[in-house]
Amino acid sequence: MQNYPKWDNGVTHSTSHLEFGKSAELVACQFLLKKGLRLLTTNYRCYYGEIDIIMQDSDDIVFVEVRGRGSNKYGSALESINKSKIKKIIKTATHFLQRKKLLYQVTSRFDVVAINQLASKWDIDWIKNAFWEEV
Repeated sequence: MQNYPKWDNGVTHSTSHLEFGKSAELVACQFLLKKGLRLLTTNYRCYYGEIDIIMQDSDDIVFVEVRGRGSNKYGSALESINKSKIKKIIKTATHFLQRKKLLYQVTSRFDVVAINQLASKWDIDWIKNAFWEEV
């Protein structure tokens, strides 16, 4: 019998689905490290939501959303980011900056790493400044 952990939102996910998500985050982190970014933290959580990876790129704090897909059956990884998710990421990033006393002290951006698994190969798209906070 397969294990189906229940998340707070009531949605169930198979263990293999969760493992795939963690693998995609690891691949994205390694990819960005090779591009010269410095890792600050992973899976930052607060009551607004979660940010997969927080890195530093020169003087910028980079909030990275990782989206992985094993197939395009339900759309690409990039297509899975909606306005609601973007709002949660922005609120969570603001919380992080406030907590670290960095709000108004640093510049930041929101990147997306979209990962599609094609056969046994990872197809990685890195979108810098994928979205921003509307003022």
